[in-house]
Amino acid sequence: MNGTEYDYVVVGGGSAGCVLARRLSDDPSVTVCLLEAGKPDTSWLIQVPAAFSVAVPRPLYNWAFETVPQPGLNGRRGYQPRGKVLGGSSSINAMVYVRGHPTDYDAWAAQGNSGWGYADVLPYFKKSQHQERGEDAYHGSGGPLNVTDLCKPNPLADVFVEAAAAAQFPLNGDFNGERQEGIGRYQVNQKNGERCSAAKGYLTPVLGRQNLTVITGAHATRIILEDRTAKGVEYRQGKQNKQAHARAEVILSGGAFQSPQLLMLSGIGPGAQLREQSISVVHELPGAGQNLQDHIDYVGFYGAHNHHALGISLGGMVDLLKAIFQWRFQRTGMLTSNLAEAGGFLCSDPTLQVPDLQLHFVTGGVDDHGRELGLGHAYSCHVCILRPHSRGHVGLTSPDPLAAPLIDPQFLTDDRDLELLVKGFKLMQQIMDTAVFAEWGGSDRYAMGVSTDAEIAELMRNRADTIYHPVGTCKMGPDNDPLAVVDSQLRVRGIDRLRVVDASIMPTLIGGNTNAPTIMIAEKASDMIRGVS
Repeated sequence: MNGTEYDYVVVGGGSAGCVLARRLSDDPSVTVCLLEAGKPDTSWLIQVPAAFSVAVPRPLYNWAFETVPQPGLNGRRGYQPRGKVLGGSSSINAMVYVRGHPTDYDAWAAQGNSGWGYADVLPYFKKSQHQERGEDAYHGSGGPLNVTDLCKPNPLADVFVEAAAAAQFPLNGDFNGERQEGIGRYQVNQKNGERCSAAKGYLTPVLGRQNLTVITGAHATRIILEDRTAKGVEYRQGKQNKQAHARAEVILSGGAFQSPQLLMLSGIGPGAQLREQSISVVHELPGAGQNLQDHIDYVGFYGAHNHHALGISLGGMVDLLKAIFQWRFQRTGMLTSNLAEAGGFLCSDPTLQVPDLQLHFVTGGVDDHGRELGLGHAYSCHVCILRPHSRGHVGLTSPDPLAAPLIDPQFLTDDRDLELLVKGFKLMQQIMDTAVFAEWGGSDRYAMGVSTDAEIAELMRNRADTIYHPVGTCKMGPDNDPLAVVDSQLRVRGIDRLRVVDASIMPTLIGGNTNAPTIMIAEKASDMIRGVS
């Protein structure tokens, strides 16, 4: 089977892949091929910020994966939406711009990953962004990823911040600045009232480059290996099997689920698991697919009496028609909302120096990831634990490369996670039960009559699920780490000319949303690949 040859073949056009395609093709002397299984990101469902509430619950631009039944969630299967489109999950997420805590990156370096401390990664966060508030010690300007305040904020988010102040929680106007702790409004990846995904910021401006080939509808099926050297990628496009050959490197950017899946489909991974699927073991790599970590999250759901809280009603439909007109002709109005407009970071214990809980306040009622709709208006509040102890894994359900991966996060299997989530629920209630919210609605519909820690714990097991931040399955680590899949240069151990560049390389989950850190990783990796210090 013949194929076209390039210098670099990047598998996955998500947050990391778009950055790599842009930065590597900045050099006109090299050729880059970007393979993306999904479609181009041209739909209004992607460009209209609030429309992600339609994309996340449905397999339109979304792999819509599910976990295996989770004992820690009373046997429920969790929902795992991931972007299947140029821009990946940055094209269907809530656009919240958060980097995590500086100590997260210092912990990576302390684990033996030289060059990944906070002082090392901050320049790449700054390089990636255009901060509309202006440049300072923590923020950059002129980068591809636009970071801004919402152009038409919902007044209900201010009610949440006011309620937090009334409950004696500290306030914070910049979660990515001098300190992380506190409650406030989130900044978002938008520009002029539209989503600014990794595709929109990095890829769209350079699609005309002669040295960049972007192929959509291209589902990677295996890495082409010769003598433990990556030579290219085989992919399925429509009913045809095709190949893209790489003179320099193959780079996997499929994310925490699909990067380890492609390694295993190619014979790289835990030998026993590969043999169970009748896959020949090319290279035994025990850590591939292991170390899965994700933010487990509970959502409180509150009915509301005011149309500022989004919902379905006659009045709400009138508001929506007005909003469609405003966005279509002015790029303003209700549809520019990311819905998760406010939130923040809390310490479960006053002696802690680093927040271990995060809140997302949503100006609409989000139930079961938006898959359940009902009449009326509502708002909701999420609480998640930031550094879970539970560890899961990703595996294969079949040797068929088009089959979904096996996803087992092992949510709440470590009792410390459940204990912290119970604490987080009670702190969230302190805000949501203040008198400030009294005129807006009532109590959490799922927590009625719940008061004891045991009752709260059971509520968590019955209702909690992901808040969409899986990482860690191609762990970065030193030579003496038996689960390390890549080294500190993100090179796959034991295989030449193959790297992994995405959220799967995180050795531990960072304390916050993972999109901005994934873009940072790709910015840093681009310099590593090009030999730029």
